[in-house]
Amino acid sequence: MNAEIKLLQELIEGQRKKMLSSAQRIVPQVTLEDLLQPNDFPELELHPHFRYEEGILDGLQVAYAALLAHKRDEACTI
Repeated sequence: MNAEIKLLQELIEGQRKKMLSSAQRIVPQVTLEDLLQPNDFPELELHPHFRYEEGILDGLQVAYAALLAHKRDEACTI
């Protein structure tokens, strides 16, 4: 596994933990699995700080997917 992919995986995992921590300050009983459907919790759905953290995670996941696609395409042309 190359360094860029490993770095993005670490960033994504760190952001998941940060998002969970943010969510638990708002809804203490929320779990990581609950965050797959945050709209089940109106307190999270409408909370700007939680939505900000969620947006960062989304961006990291998009970057990860793009990097994997680029690496796949790069391997196909060799």
